[in-house]
Amino acid sequence: MTGIYHRDCNYACRSHAAWAPVCKDTQSTMSLASWFRWNEPPTRISQRNPTEMVVETLMMELNWQTKQAEKQQRERENEYRKIKTGVDYGWLVSYPKQSYDISPGERLQLEDMCTKIHPSYCGPVILRFRQLIAEYEPEVQEVSRLFRSVLQEAAEKIKEEEEAKKLARQWNTKNKTSLSLTTFKSRSRISPFISDIKTISEDVERGTQPTRRVWSMPEFRNAKDY
Repeated sequence: MTGIYHRDCNYACRSHAAWAPVCKDTQSTMSLASWFRWNEPPTRISQRNPTEMVVETLMMELNWQTKQAEKQQRERENEYRKIKTGVDYGWLVSYPKQSYDISPGERLQLEDMCTKIHPSYCGPVILRFRQLIAEYEPEVQEVSRLFRSVLQEAAEKIKEEEEAKKLARQWNTKNKTSLSLTTFKSRSRISPFISDIKTISEDVERGTQPTRRVWSMPEFRNAKDY
């Protein structure tokens, strides 16, 4: 038995020695692979569509406010039950595991409304939504309605600003056109026959000698002629 044990141990040692370089090569390969993976550039968020980012941000805000409203509603119910009975049974109340969520159809409608929000209005919409939540303290079922009203208000404001910019561009174009016409008319009114008047500069440009002027002098006679 002893000889067999030593023979097996020697075989194991030889096997370990044979596999040792392979293990080292494998470890080095794995370390290099992890190093290259670590040096890979992260995916750029800026490459995403701005409209998709706006929709995702606004819907995340809606989900968070819905959960907060649900939590506050449970706290109010516990407080009301405590005041009514005089005993706090909050630790005995079991809440449903499934939290409140809006219907898929309403979610699609809200996402479609979010696509009409310009990225510059994303922050103001969130601030306005939080302001209404803090002011009205709505039930969990009313959060999506407030969110819808904020989106409608922002969409109307964006539409008004776009129409105002369009009118301003049309007004500027009209003013430029009328100003150019007025300038042309004023010039033609000041010198209506300016093209018929010959000047020395025109003769110089054409390479011709300017015509000499002939002065008419009065005729003088001696007194003896009379």
